[in-house]
Amino acid sequence: MKKTQLLETIQDLPDEFSVDELMERLIILQKIEEARLQIQAGQYYSEEEAKRKLEKWLK
Repeated sequence: MKKTQLLETIQDLPDEFSVDELMERLIILQKIEEARLQIQAGQYYSEEEAKRKLEKWLK
């Protein structure tokens, strides 16, 4: 995560917030960034592949 992202996140919060709220937002942003990088690297499943994998779990 870049410092600018952190600062923007803090600026978007209300004047009073808990550390838990900040951490929750930071974790979400980190997860989104990880997913974006995985997609760029081709590490994802197509809709059909995902459906096939879920079928195994849902049985």
